[in-house]
Amino acid sequence: MESGTIEQTLPGLDTADVPRVEMTTGHALPLQPQKRLMVFSGRSHPELAAKIAERLGVQLGEIELTTFANGETYCRYNESIRGADLFLVQTGSEPVDQHLMELLLMIQAARLASAKRITAVIPWFPYSRQDRKAKPREPISGRLVADMLQLAGVDRLLTMDLHAGQIQGFFTIPVDHMTAQQLFARHFRDLGISGEGVVSVAPDAGRAKVAVRFSEMLGAEFAIMHKTRPGREQATVTEVTGSVRGKVCIVGDDVTTTGGTLIAGARALLDHGAREVWVYVTHALLSSDALQRLAAADITGIVVTDTVPIDPRARPDNVTVLTVAPLLAETIMNVFADESVSAIFGGENQLF
Repeated sequence: MESGTIEQTLPGLDTADVPRVEMTTGHALPLQPQKRLMVFSGRSHPELAAKIAERLGVQLGEIELTTFANGETYCRYNESIRGADLFLVQTGSEPVDQHLMELLLMIQAARLASAKRITAVIPWFPYSRQDRKAKPREPISGRLVADMLQLAGVDRLLTMDLHAGQIQGFFTIPVDHMTAQQLFARHFRDLGISGEGVVSVAPDAGRAKVAVRFSEMLGAEFAIMHKTRPGREQATVTEVTGSVRGKVCIVGDDVTTTGGTLIAGARALLDHGAREVWVYVTHALLSSDALQRLAAADITGIVVTDTVPIDPRARPDNVTVLTVAPLLAETIMNVFADESVSAIFGGENQLF
């Protein structure tokens, strides 16, 4: 018997008359057919999904998504996804609940259609600001969303700049946490806003660690604002710790909905002698009215990303939108190829 084969014969027969059966004794068989990467988009942000697919060199998969007259959502994949590595792009933009339910149906439909692996690409994770019980008798909504996604059958989550680190612990599946910090740092360096005379300002104590890292990226100094919240969407800055007089201040946050906190922070920094105030926000959940309020505020420039769609007709001149499509596309490719994701950021994507 030759090494690496198993020879089988029947008693009483000449071995020359019996077909020879060879079986490999290795630990794996070659994968046939080869792995397939497929990208599908929900209706929350098709423009971003199209940019990601173009960057990957693939076409968006064909999927039917409609809403019945009674408000229920219908989902059906119009092509075979059996054995495919699926990436479903759906962000938490308005209407949030409808887009979340749509994603859950996309995940379950993919599971029932025998997709090999399902990755939910959720640039802005909905309900992530409700990550704990701040008052009695409140839900932990972020945890509920995590449970719903896993019950639907998702295998992996890819998201950006979570509001709180503990959200990763809500999942029992792998969570790839991306950050737009390098994207913002590159933009400000290209504008010449870095080094001496620049201060990275944390809008509150919770963002202090992120602001310190951002200051290191720009070779800048660091300061922190202390604020109180008289209401859910209201904020009052009470104190600024650090030297900001005569300097260019850059305030960074993960999400804004009304712009009130940013406007109050910019006003406080200018009152403390700052020369200019710039703002960057990963997730700009801003209405047209909020965009106009930011445009009228004493803010030199506002830099956001396209993790959620922004109406270009309502966008003020001092708002710059950076696309995260190349970053998400590179991450998707690394996940598909089973390569390191943190290597994209040099291991610096753990913000908390």
